[in-house]
Amino acid sequence: MRSQPPKRFALIFAAVSVVLSSTEKLPAANAQPPCVTIVKRELTDAVSPYYRAIYGDVAKDRLVSSSWQSDDNGKNWSPIRSHHALARGLTPGFRRNPTTSTLDPNRNCVLAIVNALDTPNLDPKINEPPIAQKTYYLRYRVSTDGGASWLCDDPIVGVGDYDAKHPFDDLWIGKNAIYVGDNGCAPIVTDSGRVLLPVQMTVLDDAGELYQPPRAHTYTEAVALVGTWTDENRITWRMPARVKGDPAKTVRGLIEPTIAEAPDGRILMVMRGSNSHDSTVASSKWFAVSNDEGETWSEPKRWAYDDGTSFYSPSSMSVLMRHSSGRVFWVGNITPENPKGNLPRFPLVIGEVDPQSLQLIRSSVVVVDQKNPEDANRGRLDLAHVHLMEDRETKEMILTYTRAYHAYRQREFALLRLALSSPEDAQ
Repeated sequence: MRSQPPKRFALIFAAVSVVLSSTEKLPAANAQPPCVTIVKRELTDAVSPYYRAIYGDVAKDRLVSSSWQSDDNGKNWSPIRSHHALARGLTPGFRRNPTTSTLDPNRNCVLAIVNALDTPNLDPKINEPPIAQKTYYLRYRVSTDGGASWLCDDPIVGVGDYDAKHPFDDLWIGKNAIYVGDNGCAPIVTDSGRVLLPVQMTVLDDAGELYQPPRAHTYTEAVALVGTWTDENRITWRMPARVKGDPAKTVRGLIEPTIAEAPDGRILMVMRGSNSHDSTVASSKWFAVSNDEGETWSEPKRWAYDDGTSFYSPSSMSVLMRHSSGRVFWVGNITPENPKGNLPRFPLVIGEVDPQSLQLIRSSVVVVDQKNPEDANRGRLDLAHVHLMEDRETKEMILTYTRAYHAYRQREFALLRLALSSPEDAQ
């Protein structure tokens, strides 16, 4: 039985874009042509089927997420429950949450990453339970039929003298944890065929307890796990060097890494930081670069505009995506003033990454959503948890995300179609 996408209840605007050109204020008009134009925007009362969707086949226009599937490039959708079967019969309290995925075009395989908890009797209603900082671990699933079924559901364990309880160096499940932070932490397949999975890991102090600097309720380091395919459509995994933050500059460490491969083969990693409400610390995104496909990373620094100026960003997730044109785009929150910890999570912007400096092209940045008068009486607004994909047929980008109110007690869901400007206009 086929089902249609969630009912639309508001068409807000089309072909509108506003450039955010400064951390001082929002400009009244565009200074230069933006990187994209919004050609369609709609709100729904339920999550769009495009949310977290990827193409599940190299040749077919099959789209698949953890809940929906389409075999005609999104014209019609039907439920998919292939992930559900792998969660049946689990001990009460155990969790399996498929979080991010990608299509490996070289093997025509779907790779799905699962945040897992094997904590007996854990209340399923608790979102982000504190115990997860010690017990989260990763599993991976592989499909050769576009997500209709799965060849494996295996824990991610490093090659060598490791096991499920000790998957990698310095990681002991039950003492500290490794997990996918948000939608931006999606695996990529490099041009050479290497799988890179950006994740975050809690760390232990000298006493063997979770490291927790002052003012930090969590603390993590970022890492891109390296995966290599076997002949049996399985993956062997390694953990290269982790990317570590300075607690004096980002109190909770480096969070929710997102990665993309630049045209010259360098890998850019952008990470969430946090000032944990300390107004003396600038809240920003952080970045690191790898010249050897994730084996080593540069020292993390504050991410900035291509002209060298800085910008503020709250402690919120973001996402990098490489378009089929080779251009790399970033979606996240940029604020005119220094945020306080996680807030505010608006405006929401998209911008293009400069292929030489790997910084954000300042003139390209477009505000795609902002707090408006209708939002004022609905409690705190959060524009976050975004997903970005490319439509194979139109080459437009499809941006889906949550518009959450009143500390996530109410939600509506946005879908935007973004037409790319010409590369000449984006310079």
